[in-house]
Amino acid sequence: MTTIIDTHAHLDQLEDIPGALQRASEAGLSDIIAVSVDLGSMQKLLDLAPNYKEPRIHVGLGIHPGMVKPEEQQAAFDFMRANVKKARAIGETGLDYWYKWVRKDEVERQKQKDSFQFHLELGREFDLPVIVHSRGAWRDALAMAIESKTKRVLFHWYSGPVDILDGILKAGFYVSTSPSVAYSPESQRAMVHAPLERILIETDSPVTYRDGESSFQAEPRDVTRTWKALSRLKGIDEEKVLEQVNGNAKQFFGI
Repeated sequence: MTTIIDTHAHLDQLEDIPGALQRASEAGLSDIIAVSVDLGSMQKLLDLAPNYKEPRIHVGLGIHPGMVKPEEQQAAFDFMRANVKKARAIGETGLDYWYKWVRKDEVERQKQKDSFQFHLELGREFDLPVIVHSRGAWRDALAMAIESKTKRVLFHWYSGPVDILDGILKAGFYVSTSPSVAYSPESQRAMVHAPLERILIETDSPVTYRDGESSFQAEPRDVTRTWKALSRLKGIDEEKVLEQVNGNAKQFFGI
C-alpha cells in the first residue's frame, strides 16, 4: 500500500482520537506531524504520541499566535525547552494579523513577534524545523524567519501573495497546502506557482472544508484529498506527486 504523510494536524482537538488514527492507518498514512497550540496541547500530545505506531506521531511543540497568553508564556517556553529533545518540530508558531484584537494594535502584534522569535531561536539552536502560521502577516513572518537564520522553515497552508511566496522559495523554505486547494483561488494560485519540490501536504485537522455543495470536518485521513486535488491542479500523475511530497516531508522533518 502507498504510504502518505499528514504534515499538520491538531490531534488533541479531534473528538475521537483512536478512531481517527485507525482510519488514518487504513487510508495508508505512515506518519502524522501533530502540532500544538499552547501549553496544554503540548503536554497532551507528548503523552499521546508514544501510544501509537501506525501511523507514527511526531510532535511539534509550539504556541499558536492566536494563543499567546502572557500569563503562561514563560511556563510554556520553559516546558518547550525542557522537552525539546522529544519534539520533531517547533510549532505551530508565527504571526496572525487577521484577529480583530491584533489588526490595529501594535502591542498585540509585538506579543506575537516576541513569541515567534523564541520559537525561531529554539529551532535554530536545536536544528529543528519550524512550522509557521502566517495569516495576514506573511511579509513580517518571512522577514523574521530569514533574519533568524533558522535553516528549515515551513509556511503551512500558504495562501498569501505570490511575491512573498517567491521570497519564501528564494530563502530555501517550504510551503504546504490543505484540502482547500480543491476550491480556494488563493490556495490554488500559490500551489500553481510553487514547485512541487517545495510543497508538503496537510489537513490542519479538525478544520472544516468545502466539498462541492456540502462540507466535511477534516481528520488526518483526509490528506488524501489534498494529495489528489494538488495532483489535478498541477496536472501531474498522482503517484509522482505522492512520491515527491512524501520525499519532501521526510527530508524536511527528518523522518
